[in-house]
Amino acid sequence: MRSRGPLGAAALLLALTGCSGDAEAPTLRVYAAASLAATFEEIATLFEADHDGVEVELVLGGSSDLAAQIGEGAPADVFAAADEPTMGTLVEEDLATGTPEVFATNALEIAVSPGNPADVRSVADLARPGLRLVLCAPEVPCGAAAARAARAAGVALEPVSEEQSVSDVLGKVRSGEADAGLVYVTDVLAAGGAVAGVDVPAPGAAANRYPIVPVAGSAEPDLAAAFRDLVLGPEGQRVLRAAGFAPAP
Repeated sequence: MRSRGPLGAAALLLALTGCSGDAEAPTLRVYAAASLAATFEEIATLFEADHDGVEVELVLGGSSDLAAQIGEGAPADVFAAADEPTMGTLVEEDLATGTPEVFATNALEIAVSPGNPADVRSVADLARPGLRLVLCAPEVPCGAAAARAARAAGVALEPVSEEQSVSDVLGKVRSGEADAGLVYVTDVLAAGGAVAGVDVPAPGAAANRYPIVPVAGSAEPDLAAAFRDLVLGPEGQRVLRAAGFAPAP
């Protein structure tokens, strides 16, 4: 199983067409939201174990960036997004095979440095003057969720930077470049003791719904459908629950 960060469609095509060889093992290219990194790496390993000779290549990044790459012709077989509006762009462009299915939900949490030295206790605290806040960009699912949280708290948030993926937001909090960031519950859990989490109460923490679908024109349609089924099935759901994702309602 290979994992890579987001690449432009042209770069992906160049990398793939630049490699040649006869009777190569099938490669299944799964484009997945950055917040799914750890879980999809584990699910990809399970898939490879059950499909001899198949290699899963994970392309991870912000959902909107990944959707744009697929729309530009990047060779994707499966797409798993962090929200339904982003998945809707693929459906509108006839790039989805079948109906996307929601496989998990994820809620927001505030990530802070261990010990919470900035004393952040609520979303309202994120509007405090002088606090270095980092958010996902508005077009990214975690950014849209952050905007909903701000509206629910009745505050205007002014981040020092806006990132293209939730992993980038988390990275800035971990490195000390930011005092706080709005990420997902699963990101805080996966970071272990590198960050601490502050709960976002409902309705601000309203969960994102994660859909998955095989991509139209996939070179491996049967494998793409099988990967989707694994994510939706008991083994995939076990991995997702262990990482803190909630089941689809």
